[in-house]
Amino acid sequence: MLIHKAFKFRLYPNIEQQRALQCQFGVCRFVFNHFLRTRMDFYAAHTGEQKQGLNYHDTAKMLTELKQQSGYEWLKEANSQALQQALRHLDTAYRNFFENRAEFPKFKNKRGKQSFTVPQFFTLDVEQGRLNLPKLDLLKIVVHRPLEGTMKSVTISRSPSGRYFASILCEVEIAPKPKRTDKALGIDLGLKSFLVTSDGERIDPPQHYRRTETKLVKLQRQLSRKQQGSKGREKARLKVARLHEKIANQRADFLHQLSRRLVDENQVLYAESLNVKGMAANHHLAKSISDAGWGEFVRQLDYKSGWSGGQFKQLDRFAPSSKRHNTCGYLYQDLRLADREWTCPECGELVDRDHNAAQNILHFGQHSLNFNVGLERPKRIRRGSPALLGETLNSEATCL
Repeated sequence: MLIHKAFKFRLYPNIEQQRALQCQFGVCRFVFNHFLRTRMDFYAAHTGEQKQGLNYHDTAKMLTELKQQSGYEWLKEANSQALQQALRHLDTAYRNFFENRAEFPKFKNKRGKQSFTVPQFFTLDVEQGRLNLPKLDLLKIVVHRPLEGTMKSVTISRSPSGRYFASILCEVEIAPKPKRTDKALGIDLGLKSFLVTSDGERIDPPQHYRRTETKLVKLQRQLSRKQQGSKGREKARLKVARLHEKIANQRADFLHQLSRRLVDENQVLYAESLNVKGMAANHHLAKSISDAGWGEFVRQLDYKSGWSGGQFKQLDRFAPSSKRHNTCGYLYQDLRLADREWTCPECGELVDRDHNAAQNILHFGQHSLNFNVGLERPKRIRRGSPALLGETLNSEATCL
């Protein structure tokens, strides 16, 4: 199986190289923004059959013509393939929007993260630690781990904190090894516990942002008091950016380690499909939900399971995973968000909300996908329509 795997390394450009990279960032950003406005204007001005707008080939031709115009000669200073790649990224963003996979593309800002992609004609000298790019001098790079497969492209980026990175995309052929275990696991994501498994394991939320919030508030207050355009403001901005980057790195490290362990220990993983964006609209929970990183964690479980020969499935978010008692099947309709435990009126058992939800997620996943590992099916349903429960399971099978 062929996969695309990215390897990210730190770059250490000198002053002249930083200026050249800033020029490349600026030209690619201008091309993206210019043709985003062009496509928006074209779409607004045409109706009927031409309402579909411009595509990549149209904008690539217009870019060639733009380079020949007076006042735009500076576009030739940048790598032409990097400019074409910026147009491809714009076209991908447009298609994702019209196919309901993303929001409408936004104009790039020079104060945020900067990047450009070089699809070919670059070389990497691992022994010397040098990266060679078209129209740029040799860049110092720290290759801290070996590359795999064939290099396809490299993306140069600059973080808001001023650090430079090179992300090398490689095409790797992997042969997933059969796992020694056929274990299946249900996962319930939450805020009080980051996750609870159907085996009863609880992972506490790391809360990287919450633990650094006091220091971050202090630095942001200092930044707001600095004069616009001053050197002191730039120094204060870097402190805030570096702290934000540290929080993001801590969160990514936690998610990668946890997802790798779960994928290695289980053959099949089940999780609930969460509407993270809709849940974040609750201003009481938005900060904690964003700090948890559920979306990134689910994404990592998905691709790592595929690479390792396992399976990862998400269930319908409307399945009664919390309200349904996994042992006797009783549906507790009056369950509130604040109720972490409840006593089952049917059998009298004290039910832990999160553990019960993880067990139900495992049961629903196995029932809809016909896996014969893990928990047994509940014996009876005392409250609620059995036909309705069957429809719920059938809808899960359809979604999966």
